[in-house]
Amino acid sequence: MLESIQVKNVALIDEAEIEFGKGLNIITGETGAGKSILLNSVQLALGAKADKDLIGQYGEEAYVELVFSVDSMQKKRMKEMEVSVGKDNAVILQRRLSQTKSTCKVNGESVTVKNLQEIAECLIDVHGQRDHQLLLKPSAQERLLDDYIGEEISEDLTRIAKLYQDYQKQAKELEESMRSDMSVADDIDFIRFEADEIAEADLKPGEDVRLEEKFERLQNSGKLQENVQAVIGMIADPNGNGVQSAISRSAALLSEAAVMDDKLADANKQLLDVESLLQDVSSELDRYLDRFGEDFEDPNEIEARLNLINKLKVKYGNSIEAILEAYEDRMKMIERLEDRDAYMEKLKENHVKTKEEYDALSLKLHEIRTEAAERFGKAVERALYELNFIHCNFEVQTEYGEEMTKYGRSSSEFYISLNPGEPLKPLSTVASGGELSRIMLALKTVFASKDGIGTLIFDEIDAGISGLTAWKVSEKLGLLARDRQVLCITHLPQIAAMADSHYRIEKTTDGENTRTQVHKVGKEDALKEIGRLLGTDQITDAVLANAKEMKEKAEEVKESWQK
Repeated sequence: MLESIQVKNVALIDEAEIEFGKGLNIITGETGAGKSILLNSVQLALGAKADKDLIGQYGEEAYVELVFSVDSMQKKRMKEMEVSVGKDNAVILQRRLSQTKSTCKVNGESVTVKNLQEIAECLIDVHGQRDHQLLLKPSAQERLLDDYIGEEISEDLTRIAKLYQDYQKQAKELEESMRSDMSVADDIDFIRFEADEIAEADLKPGEDVRLEEKFERLQNSGKLQENVQAVIGMIADPNGNGVQSAISRSAALLSEAAVMDDKLADANKQLLDVESLLQDVSSELDRYLDRFGEDFEDPNEIEARLNLINKLKVKYGNSIEAILEAYEDRMKMIERLEDRDAYMEKLKENHVKTKEEYDALSLKLHEIRTEAAERFGKAVERALYELNFIHCNFEVQTEYGEEMTKYGRSSSEFYISLNPGEPLKPLSTVASGGELSRIMLALKTVFASKDGIGTLIFDEIDAGISGLTAWKVSEKLGLLARDRQVLCITHLPQIAAMADSHYRIEKTTDGENTRTQVHKVGKEDALKEIGRLLGTDQITDAVLANAKEMKEKAEEVKESWQK
């Protein structure tokens, strides 16, 4: 669950730190108070695009930190992603944003934005109005069905994507081969010449780097020898003026003193170690000079070899690896051109085989999806009924078509009927904004027990609803929050009344600067906030009584779940 969020200098937020609780965390505030800023801050820490406009006026950089506590399943997933989790089971996501750069850290270690996004997906799920609209796209509906099926088809989805990629690549290669009108004889001669030129060079990966290092050493050989000889002279001067002689005399004197006072024993030992180390260094440098030149090859040979490699780089690629890859390409081309008919036949056979494997796997996936679609549709329909879609029918219809995609040949689309007697129609043609928000909540309820995500954030989940429907949504959020943490930004008193923890966002000004602040509100202030959401300009006793009654009703509902 999300334990806390710390925000510094994001838009109008100077500095804010919020500790969240278990269950349903409700966030309210006047329109324009800054609820979107808080949500943008969270999304920034989860790896959203680094928008420089988010940097406020209270410093040169924006900073957001999210602290999560993870359960055993999430801890296992973190380990699989090579994220170290401390003894307190904490995972800390941090994001800094300045005008010149953006940095991301997870538990103190720098990560890429992509890594941050992948880690965040295991911890938290954020849903806003844009996600509701995304639900209207058939492609998104197809992926939701696959997500519902889960592990049963995960390996098959990876395999069919690979088959699709192979099939497209083979089709392109086949088309290019059939379209070729070059002279086969001329092609073979020229391509063989290039292949032979590369083969004769007998290149080894990394050879150019090693030769350049040797060549640089050769160019500096005189200076190398001069420096080493100078160091040897300073250490072991034959006239007795070197460092080694001075250390030896010092060691002798200190050894004599240590006999007289054992307090000097440690210093004496250290000085003797220095004397021994200097002897080792001097001996090593002597050996280096003795074999100096043995490590050096003929500079002319090295230069000639480098010139050959550079010549091949100009023709075939900017690295030895690229040149060797060019050689493999030319050998394949020779094979193709020397026996064009056999090559074409082999290419066609592979193309047909890939398609047969693709079709078989695609049919298998379609059968799995068709069977799961019925279960998924019934589950969503039950969840929708609990959200006051009393006469709703919901189905996931699957079809097997001709078009090849990386997911197979089958397609899926959500169909819904909202009123008795109405035929099922595509969701994209029926649902309004308020209905879409409830459908999204129903889907999240269905997925809640499957995805293992500990924290859900809802923004605009109350769009276009009121009255009894708002109360049903409130109950569903409260029920969802029994097994996981839910954060919800809302304008509805029915939803606010269901809060286990309540936070208010306020915008204040001193005449010069405007700031957004977030406060956790206690029981009495929560009632006043619910009263404000009821829509009155004054919090009268009657309004407070209404708010109290709504809060007590919510508590009764939650108590009934415990029973």
